[in-house]
Amino acid sequence: EGGGNMAASGEGDSEGLCGGERPGSGGLALLGLAPSAPSCPHGPALLFVKTSQGREEGRRFYACSACRDRKDCNFFQWEDEKVSETRLAAREEYNRNHQPPFTHRQNVERYKNFVLLPLSKRRFCQECQQLLFPAEWEKHLDHQFLCNISTAQLKSPSQLLYPLENKKTNAQYLFADRSCQFLLDLIIDLGFRRVLSVGTPRLHEMIQSKASQGEDFRVRSLLLDIDFRYSQFYTEDEFCHYNMFNHYFFGGEAAHEACRKFLHQDNGERVIMVTDPPFGGLVGALAASFKKLMAMWKETGKEGHNNQEMPMFWIFPYFFESRILEFFPSFSMMDYQVDYDNHALYKHGKTGRRQSPVRIFTNLTPSMIVLPVEEGYRFCTICQRYVSSGNQHCEICNSCTSKDGRRWKHCVLCKKCVKPSWFHCNNCNCCALQNHTCEKTDAGCFVCGKAGHKRSTCPSLSST
Repeated sequence: EGGGNMAASGEGDSEGLCGGERPGSGGLALLGLAPSAPSCPHGPALLFVKTSQGREEGRRFYACSACRDRKDCNFFQWEDEKVSETRLAAREEYNRNHQPPFTHRQNVERYKNFVLLPLSKRRFCQECQQLLFPAEWEKHLDHQFLCNISTAQLKSPSQLLYPLENKKTNAQYLFADRSCQFLLDLIIDLGFRRVLSVGTPRLHEMIQSKASQGEDFRVRSLLLDIDFRYSQFYTEDEFCHYNMFNHYFFGGEAAHEACRKFLHQDNGERVIMVTDPPFGGLVGALAASFKKLMAMWKETGKEGHNNQEMPMFWIFPYFFESRILEFFPSFSMMDYQVDYDNHALYKHGKTGRRQSPVRIFTNLTPSMIVLPVEEGYRFCTICQRYVSSGNQHCEICNSCTSKDGRRWKHCVLCKKCVKPSWFHCNNCNCCALQNHTCEKTDAGCFVCGKAGHKRSTCPSLSST
């Protein structure tokens, strides 16, 4: 998962521009997915441009949609560049060679045969992250491998596979059992019976496991994930190899159709999308893909779908709230702290700034999202939503204003609530940490260069 199936840097949004809105003070701006975009091993590339002081500068270029680090995927092409036939052929060859050794269908067949083997013949290569048959052992003699792979291990692939920990592409900080069980209970209580699990392998795994154990468990899940290793454990109608940064189905039309079919099955069963992307990823690129998945759901033509969004839980840090609301104004942020098994900082129950910053953003009515009272959450009758114990209702703001679990305080001069560690600075004319460096009042704005205002209040920036 998250931080999705792919997740988490946690320092704040490093992107300059998403989906073509105005850029910030400088850096890279994302212009989106162009119809004729070239492809790298991760599917169609995204179009970017360099910006300086809020303006486009220099040539536009294509780069990998999934990898923010050139070391992970070094694809680069100028938008106006003429690429020779030789180079195009070499690129296609490169893309082919960087695909997994087996197709999804081959992996499904391999799994069927693997479960027929006696326990002593079942091995898993930790280096190649692959189920091994006895005939393949010799090729992996100098690799570390696990023996006697049990059925229980095969049903829990997220624990068998090494988490990929590249923070911006596919860092798999997997949901802790507490959060996973809470999400599943909430989904069931809200009356959903189908879950589109976008980058949430552990939630998908929990649903699959419960569905195989009990006939009365009616929830079904489809996992969309960039981690192809899961194709070794799930059939083509349980898993689609998918890039959530460019809405690309690696399995082509067949995989796209499997997703469409899952969204269109009904029998009165409601569907919800749950996603936990990499926190270092581009919010605008993610939002564009999620809107396409929502549009796919809307195509069902069911009564009422026309004026409605597909129900969704987007799991992301609270400091991205303004970015998410730019793309999905109907969303609101819940106070529930989502925590992860293999992330040192993103743990529930820590105090102060050590609490997990990860929250649930949803387009469902906030009062419907019941949070566990035994963990200190309570219902605010004025805000009509559940809030954390430290989130006190501010009479002046007329809202429960805390974002991070601590009790925030109201600043009369700023006319809003601020973090308890912040104090009003007369030089900056806003609240900040006590030991901050004041912005020079005689300097021009960092964004547009004009005097009279600071970067944070620049009219050329979209309001946050």
